Amino acid sequence: MYQEQINAYWSDPARREELVSVLSRLVAVKSVKGEAAPGAPFGPGPAAALDEALTLCRELGFSAQSYDGYVGLCDLNGEETRLHILGHLDVVGEGSGWSTDPYACVEKDGVLYGRGVSDDKGPVVCALLAMKAVRDLGLPLSANARLILGTDEESGSSDIAYYYAREPYAPYAFTPDADFPVIHIEKGHYHPGFGAEWASATSALPRVAALTGGLRQNVVPPEAEAMVLGIFAPDAELVCRQVSERTGAVFTISPSANGCHIHCQGKNAHAASPDDGINAIAALLDALSFLPLAECGSTRAVRAMAELFPFGDNRGRALGIAMEDAKSGPLTLNLALMKLTETGFSAKFDVRFPLCASEDNCRRACEAAFAARGIAVTEDPEMRPAHEVPADSELVRTLLGCYSAWTGEADPKPIAIGGGTYVHDIPGGVAFGCCFPGYDTRMHAADERIPVEHLLTACKIYTQAIAELCR
Repeated sequence: MYQEQINAYWSDPARREELVSVLSRLVAVKSVKGEAAPGAPFGPGPAAALDEALTLCRELGFSAQSYDGYVGLCDLNGEETRLHILGHLDVVGEGSGWSTDPYACVEKDGVLYGRGVSDDKGPVVCALLAMKAVRDLGLPLSANARLILGTDEESGSSDIAYYYAREPYAPYAFTPDADFPVIHIEKGHYHPGFGAEWASATSALPRVAALTGGLRQNVVPPEAEAMVLGIFAPDAELVCRQVSERTGAVFTISPSANGCHIHCQGKNAHAASPDDGINAIAALLDALSFLPLAECGSTRAVRAMAELFPFGDNRGRALGIAMEDAKSGPLTLNLALMKLTETGFSAKFDVRFPLCASEDNCRRACEAAFAARGIAVTEDPEMRPAHEVPADSELVRTLLGCYSAWTGEADPKPIAIGGGTYVHDIPGGVAFGCCFPGYDTRMHAADERIPVEHLLTACKIYTQAIAELCR
C-alpha cells in the first residue's frame, strides 16, 4: 500500500541530504547523562539534545513540546493518538579508539560514523522524517502518530516511566531502537546480590586473600584478579596455562613476597549474549579452585562459586535454573561482579529468563542452591517479567508486512531477545528496527556506524507503517 508514492518520495536525492543534515545536528550534541538540574533531569547534555530535537521538529512543521524535560513530544496531526513511536536522544560515553570525531556525523563510503548514528539518534531521525513523508504525501489518516523523544534510555528509562505515570498508553507502540524485522518477546530479568561472611583466618595458607572482577551487571566481565598467599608464581603457572587453553582467557601471574598476583583477561560482551564473551571471573575461579588451598572461609567461597558458576555454563545448569521454551529460547546467565576479602565476599549475576520461568523454578531455585553452600541473598530485587506481544497481533502482522514490502523477505518472523527496550513495560509495544540483520553497527563501541542506505530503507518502512497504522 502506497509503495509507489513512498518510493518516489524517498528516491529524491534531497531526502538523503536532509536525513544526513538533520542527523548531523543531533550527533553534534554530546548527550551523555550528567548531574540533574532544574529543567534538565538527566543533565545538560540530554537537555541540549532534547532542545535541538524539538527545534528540528518545529522547523519541519510539527507541533512539538517538552514534557517537563523528561521527554519531548512531536505530533503528526491533531487527531486522536493511535501510535506512539519511542526513540531516545541520550547516548553512552564515547570511550576511546575512534577513527573519527565521535560527536560529528562523518560519512565514509556511504557509511555514517558518530555516537548515536545507530543508537538511537539515527532511528529517531528516520521516524521523524517518515512522519514528514506521510504528511508531505498527503496519505489519508484518521489518527495521530506521536514521536516520543526520550532522554534516559541508556541509564534506566526513568524518562518513559515518568511520562506514562501521567499519560495513557496508545493502542499501538513501537521503538526504533533495536533490530528488524520485529522483536515481540523480551526475556525477563533477575539480578540479585549475594555473598557470605566468615572470620578472618590469616594463619591459613595457602589462601586467596583478595579477588575482584567485573565492570557492570549487564556486561560479561573482561577482567578479574586475585591475590594468593602461600602459592608462588611457578606453581600457579601450570594450572593457569591449562585453564587458559580450555577457556581462551589469558592469565598474567606476577610474583609477590608472600605469594602471587593472578590477573585474568577475558572478553566483554552484553549480558544478554554471554556466549559472545569470555567471563574472566568464572575463568579465574576455575583456576583458583584447582590450587591446593587451605581450608578456610575464602577457600570455601571460591570453590562454591566455581561449582555454581563453572566457566562456560551460561545457562545456569549448575545453579539449577536452566530452562528454555520454543517461543523465547533459553535462560542466559552472566556472573557479572565479584569482590572477595579476608572476611567475606559479595557478587551479582544477570539472568535473562524465558517465558516459562517462574518464582519457583528461577528465584527460589537460586536461593536454595546458595543456601546449600552457606551463601545468602543480600539484594533481592523482584523478577522483572518477560514481555510478549502475540505474533499474530495486528501490530506485529502489520509491521512484518511493511518490513517485507521493502526488503523482499517473503515471510519474516518476529524474534525474541534477552535485552530490554523502551517497550518492555508498555502493553502491546514492540521493537521495530532500525538495525538490519547481519550488520554490526558497533553500538556502544568506538566507530559506531550505520549505512545511509539502511537508514533510507528504514525511512520507507516507517513511512508505510505510520500510514497503515493511522489510516
